[in-house]
Amino acid sequence: MPFENPGREEIKNILENAGNIAVVGLSDKTDRTSYMVAQALQNNGYRIIPVNPSVQGEILGEKVFSSLKDIPEPVGIVNVFRRSEYTPEVAQEAVEIGAKVLWLQLGITSEEAYKIAADGGLAVIMDRCIKVEDSILIGKR
Repeated sequence: MPFENPGREEIKNILENAGNIAVVGLSDKTDRTSYMVAQALQNNGYRIIPVNPSVQGEILGEKVFSSLKDIPEPVGIVNVFRRSEYTPEVAQEAVEIGAKVLWLQLGITSEEAYKIAADGGLAVIMDRCIKVEDSILIGKR
């Protein structure tokens, strides 16, 4: 059966119950899409957790972790800004840490990552921007 994103109501429910959002591939460069999306999520009341092994310290006032496994608290959504070929490994880590949702950003898809995450009990959203979905379905908090 081919992959299909959840319907709008389910995505709205996911966002309303997001918990912590780990942003994999979050850049510390302010002109990057990942930075702008994470900042918009913060501005709308979400707690983001940066994941980037190339950055030390903080991004957007939050401690940066090298991998999902290093995060010492629960993660609801794993939001991914990595090329498709890297997403199966991220999906495996998301399963291992007990995340609820694997969200691949706009332009990112991977059948392998989908299978890993779905088999691990995660909801999967691919090729959608979390910021856009939040703006459409939730709006300003």
